[in-house]
Amino acid sequence: MKFLALIAVLIASFLTGVRPGVQGAELRIGIGAVVITPPTGTPLSGYYEPRGSTGVLDDIYSKAVAIEQGDVKVAIVVCDLLTIPRQTVVAARKLIEERTGIPGANVMISATHQHTGPVVARESARDQLDGGASEAGVRYTESLPLLIARSVVEANQNLIRARVSAAVGREENISFNRRFRMRDGTVSWNPRKQHPDIVKPAGPIDPEIGLLYFDTLQSKPLLTFVNFALHPDTTGGTRISADYPGALARLLSEYKGPEMLTIFANGACGNINHRNINWNDPQKGPGEARRVGTALAGAVFKAWYSLEPVNKDALRVRSKIVQAPLPKITPDDIAKANDVAQRLSEPKTTFMEKVKAFQVLDVAAREGKPLEVEIQVITLGDQIAWVSLPGEVFVELGLAIKKASPFKYTMIVELANGSIGYIPNKPAYAEGNYEVVSARCAEGAGELMVATAIKLLNELASKGETK
Repeated sequence: MKFLALIAVLIASFLTGVRPGVQGAELRIGIGAVVITPPTGTPLSGYYEPRGSTGVLDDIYSKAVAIEQGDVKVAIVVCDLLTIPRQTVVAARKLIEERTGIPGANVMISATHQHTGPVVARESARDQLDGGASEAGVRYTESLPLLIARSVVEANQNLIRARVSAAVGREENISFNRRFRMRDGTVSWNPRKQHPDIVKPAGPIDPEIGLLYFDTLQSKPLLTFVNFALHPDTTGGTRISADYPGALARLLSEYKGPEMLTIFANGACGNINHRNINWNDPQKGPGEARRVGTALAGAVFKAWYSLEPVNKDALRVRSKIVQAPLPKITPDDIAKANDVAQRLSEPKTTFMEKVKAFQVLDVAAREGKPLEVEIQVITLGDQIAWVSLPGEVFVELGLAIKKASPFKYTMIVELANGSIGYIPNKPAYAEGNYEVVSARCAEGAGELMVATAIKLLNELASKGETK
């Protein structure tokens, strides 16, 4: 009877696409980190202007954790990059599967979204502006899948029996909604500090810090996984840097030891940044990155008191491809976009003209075909879940997933498994401004992704008891 029951479980798992895991099997994890710092002169990403790197402030990495439980193995990778296009994810997954045996579908690859890293070509009209289409940009892009794969290979080679603990920290003073309701009824984006017409923020923040801590059975630190929603755009300049996630990692290692790896995965922060508009400090530069990283590290240190062991049976993975609708554009929009593209270097070409032009040209290039994006969920035991979202997601959408999730520790990982740019929530489309003008997806796409993520979470939770 037990044999027949096992067969029934395996058949059900095959039909639903869920890798079952083995109840009671030991947990093993491995960590890996590979430097992905580009040569000096490589084009930098993050702004609507060409920039070349002039040096290195601190190295950037592809950081990976391989997790094995029973007959299921996954890898979670986070790179110190602005974004990782879908084609790069696909290429890296192929190499990872070939070299480690970890199924590509079981690999989650995301970017921290720091703004002091190399351009990765994303087959966008914007590649011509920021250097993605240049020889150096193409060369770096072509090298990236192998570098990512190497970090997973290293992690896979270092698998060791481990324990996992979890906690939720809180930090309310370093992240701010960057959209504001103004006295004239409009919604502003990143207004100047202490602007007299600001009424209030147009949305919330997510102050929660997701914290996972892995150590050996002998209490040797292995990995601290930190999840927090905040744009890493503090450092500025033209030197390569991991921004505040790098500062966070250095501080945690000073406490726990250099052998411990810190992986920072960004939460839903499409409309969240570090600028306190009530504070006159300019808040830019390496010092600001250290300040923000230090404040976040302090909150992590406080949360360490409340770490609790969590059930680690079993490891499961599921994903779904979602078709996200495109925003409507007209022939007149395309004509205007082409005109702007011809005069990008002219001083009279405004920032918002560039933003709209690149959005229109990228949407037009799809010829009406909806965006195909992947929503992936990885769960460990009955309390931990990682949810991938493919772009710069508004905080309201991430909060909706957390609220509905049956998993106590739900990590929202944005810019994962590809990126389609900004993903606003429905109310923002009527409010307009930068993120909405830039969005390559239409109103409702974000809510569709949220519904898909919640469905996957509930399906995985139904395979075991949750708390």
